Amino acid sequence: MSIDDFASMNRRRMLRRAGAGFGMVALQHLLLRTGMAGSVRREGGGTPHFAPRAKAIIWLFMNGGQSQVDTWDYKPELQRRDGQALPDFDPKTGFFPGAVGPLMKSPFDWAQHGQSGTWVSSLFPHLSKQVDRMAFIHSLHTESNNHSPALFMMNTGTTRMGHPSVGSWITYGLGSVSDDLPAFIVMSDPKDRGLPKGHASNWTAGFLPGVFQGTWLKPKGEPMENLRRPGGLGDGRQRAQLDLLEHLNRLHMAQSPVEDQLAARIDSFELAYRMQSAAPEAFDLSREPESVRRLYGLDQAHCAPMAAQCLMARRLVERGTRFVQIYSGGMDNQLSWDGHEDIVGNHGGFALETDQPFAALLVDLAQRGLLEDTLVVCGGEFGRLPIAQKSTKPGRDHNPHALTVWMAGGGVRGGTHYGETDEIGYRAMMNKVSIRDFHATLLYALGIDHERLTYRFQGLDQRLTGVESAHPVRELFT
Repeated sequence: MSIDDFASMNRRRMLRRAGAGFGMVALQHLLLRTGMAGSVRREGGGTPHFAPRAKAIIWLFMNGGQSQVDTWDYKPELQRRDGQALPDFDPKTGFFPGAVGPLMKSPFDWAQHGQSGTWVSSLFPHLSKQVDRMAFIHSLHTESNNHSPALFMMNTGTTRMGHPSVGSWITYGLGSVSDDLPAFIVMSDPKDRGLPKGHASNWTAGFLPGVFQGTWLKPKGEPMENLRRPGGLGDGRQRAQLDLLEHLNRLHMAQSPVEDQLAARIDSFELAYRMQSAAPEAFDLSREPESVRRLYGLDQAHCAPMAAQCLMARRLVERGTRFVQIYSGGMDNQLSWDGHEDIVGNHGGFALETDQPFAALLVDLAQRGLLEDTLVVCGGEFGRLPIAQKSTKPGRDHNPHALTVWMAGGGVRGGTHYGETDEIGYRAMMNKVSIRDFHATLLYALGIDHERLTYRFQGLDQRLTGVESAHPVRELFT
């Protein structure tokens, strides 16, 4: 401030200068909570661009790559051509070019279900009863045959790490519903088989403010560290500690109000404090009636861990969590849906763990009136090849050219099928859907125009769907 500035100072100018620091800090805090912080170039500011079908998303992630031709994409021609060579097949399509075998029929039985007559394999006796609530995309395709890049692509829209995940973009765009729970929660494999490849990069906030990163819940023990107040520390004393810490941080921020990471840290302290009251109740499944616990399969050892996560997901969205992602399958091949060997044992085991809990989630949400504004999504990072991968017990290699994803609730037109693969389930052929199209579809369900959800970074208005053309699949919705 110059001498001339002091000479011309009056009360109004002094108050404006003195109040700007903390006023801006308070404003930034509010913007972070409503999803408007940062260099925002979007219309709507924390509210949908148009009437949303859904308010929350639960994403059931089949980590490792579920086989479409053994689950939801029935191919009679593949059954007929079992054992034949696939002409002109590029052995580098999958991850193990030296283990290419002939075409392999699905080893599971298939039948039609529901009024829609949807073909479902025998892997899913419970989910088969829900097909009239589900809409299928059979023509999804991706850009990598390797797990980590494919996971990043499915979760962030690019095969490179460091970009914000879908959950982060959504919570950035719409903000949080609950003041006491994280807006974006991630649960890894319930049997503690490890995190997916790429670990937390799959739910990172990337270049968005850190407050939008997913909160990971541990599969064993307490879901989160420090969820309960240390013994001997009363509420009043803890509140005083947090107030002092916030005061010191805001003094620093007053001199540098654009420090998004510090603002996110301040927010995280406050959220952690409020969660010590709210989260234990949300995570306490013993509060559910026995009938609901049985519905999910909490009384059955083979599916109880996944049942607990699915029931917790329902309790979280019921209490205002915006985005929940649950991973079935961990790090290593046979510890996930990555059925390179023994597709019968691999997919059979994981289907046994997930079928009843997933079906129960749809039933429970519907009974509570939550399914109509909660979008449930189920799929993996890529599909699998219709040919056999040579091994003692044949499996299937990675296939980036085709995968099936189903959705339910959130305004979805149940019993519908969009897109087709070729006659053996190898490539998406009709009404092809890219990952960017798929992401645009998720945003569309939440009332967000994917072209208007942007964040200024490195001099560009970044988008989840990138600069390439992307089109939401509106035909899936009522």
